[in-house]
Amino acid sequence: MITRSLIPRGAAAVVLALAVGVSATPANAATPRPTNLRQVVESLSGPDGAPGALAQIHDRHGRLTATSGVADIRTNTPVNPRSRFRIGSLTKPFVATVVLQLVGEGRVELDAPVERYLPGVVRGADNDGRQITVRQLLQHTSGLPDVLDHMSPLEVLKDPLRHWEARELVDIALPHQREFEPGKGWSYSSTNYLLAGMIIESATGHPFGEEIRRRVIRPLALHDTFVPTDAPGIPGPHPRGYVRPQSDLVDITRLNPTVAGAGGGMISSASDLNRFLAAVLQGRLLRPAQVREMLTARPTGRTSGSKYGLGLEWTPVENSSICKDGFWGHDGDMLGFSVRAGATTHGRQATVMVNLNPGGGPALDSAMRAALPHALCGT
Repeated sequence: MITRSLIPRGAAAVVLALAVGVSATPANAATPRPTNLRQVVESLSGPDGAPGALAQIHDRHGRLTATSGVADIRTNTPVNPRSRFRIGSLTKPFVATVVLQLVGEGRVELDAPVERYLPGVVRGADNDGRQITVRQLLQHTSGLPDVLDHMSPLEVLKDPLRHWEARELVDIALPHQREFEPGKGWSYSSTNYLLAGMIIESATGHPFGEEIRRRVIRPLALHDTFVPTDAPGIPGPHPRGYVRPQSDLVDITRLNPTVAGAGGGMISSASDLNRFLAAVLQGRLLRPAQVREMLTARPTGRTSGSKYGLGLEWTPVENSSICKDGFWGHDGDMLGFSVRAGATTHGRQATVMVNLNPGGGPALDSAMRAALPHALCGT
């Protein structure tokens, strides 16, 4: 286990989403440092990529946005640089932040068993809520099977407006064999965060989305960020979201986000994600002790050499003065959209988004893996 006890100062971010063109928004009458956003967005769109892509970088010098491709394949409309989009598993850092706020208030204990907050919920096969802690949920060390491994996107496409209960999704996963004994390994599982959302509700008496709005969205004035519950649309300017189940693109923009819930149901924008990541790393949402808990990371076993804290993943970067200490962030995939976001401890933030998921193919997958470090770190 790696402990990262320093609270970063002046964290910043980059965001990639869908649109066309390059624009700069000055801050303090300064221009952002040179970056390769044009190359990044062009690598994400086109014949072997998504219909469109957008990249936004934000640091102490200002904000720069680059876009490529189209937001709508019917009309060939370019994507608005201020687009909102589904952020998928980037919902998880929001959920982890609220749980850690409750820890700071003494209303949740990180090392308490899940059973304390959700009596009788974690049952099935060899899963037991008395063995699994809240910390293990947030860090993906519970060993619980991932609900996404036992649901087909085609099943969702048959009835995209269907409402799903969090308990219903958890109960799909739990009968399956766990990956390992709690605390004995690392394996990404959205089931963990469905349960974390249920713990927020148990501890506060309010839905997890209401607590995210009250504790994160409103204090940071994230006007483009929503926890939409059953609302199937994306409010405001947005690209269409597509999947490719076979050879043709299918529009899946209208979708009931309860199918992802606390594991991935939120909507946001590039600028809002930047602001959120900066606020988390600067300690504006959490007390120092909880920031240290969030950034206490353990190896994931991924080829990137990454380590996962509580809702944030740390990734090392070679040959980059900007990201010499690596960066913190998260991936987010939801039907119709794929998003990557990251922030350095030296004052730069980033998020990457394309309007195609799943079905982009190997070329797009490779480009997405490279896009965030290219935009954020200049590699």
